Amino acid sequence: MSRCSYKRNMCKTIEWYIPKKNIKIENNEVHIWLASLNIDRTFVETLKKILSEDEIKRAEKFYFQKDRNHFIACRGILRNILGFYLNINPGEIKFSYNPYGKPSLNETEKKLSFNLSNSHGMAIYGITCNRDIGIDIEHIPKDFSWEDIVKNFFSEKEIRSLYQIPTHLQKKAFFNGWTRKEAYIKAKGKGLSIALDSFDVSLTPGKPAELLEVRGEEKSRWFLKEIILDPDYVSAIAVESHNLKFKYWKFI
Repeated sequence: MSRCSYKRNMCKTIEWYIPKKNIKIENNEVHIWLASLNIDRTFVETLKKILSEDEIKRAEKFYFQKDRNHFIACRGILRNILGFYLNINPGEIKFSYNPYGKPSLNETEKKLSFNLSNSHGMAIYGITCNRDIGIDIEHIPKDFSWEDIVKNFFSEKEIRSLYQIPTHLQKKAFFNGWTRKEAYIKAKGKGLSIALDSFDVSLTPGKPAELLEVRGEEKSRWFLKEIILDPDYVSAIAVESHNLKFKYWKFI
């Protein structure tokens, strides 16, 4: 395998690798994949051929062609990544969905757990074994009003923490909180049936991601981690378990 530089400042903290062969994952590992969804039309059509009828119908619901292409790319790349581990044709992979829409592999492939997220032409995937996992990525727009979102969805403790952070870092802190919250509820697999103000996460830029408190539940079984990306993106992953080894892959 060969090392790569996705963007100059990304690899200061993370080394992303390009896979050369089928990939094995150990029980104590979490693999994170990064992929651009801005691919050429020929590749989009190639990926579309391996999607299920249900996935194609979902793609067709998007009004703009760019959004349709991004959905096709995101799902097609997921199938290719899972195919690396399962050593099967990506088009043969079958998904199940829980009542909240979280996808998983069929029972015969239950050992492998995954989650995915995409934003503004970038997709990120988390792969692990025998444990729940959630991942989120968000693009940071130049003009974005986050104050009302904080009031409606963040906990009182998080709101106090946010406004103690220097003003020029508050937008980044907001996206830290949002991606960490999304990663956690996606790992739980219950979507927005979990109130976003029912648990607290760390926000401060430059400090480790942390699940601070979960009201009514033990927090210790969850591990929360920031994924350092391009300055225009924020990402986080939540995994059930600790003492995990992380590996980083780039899909091209």
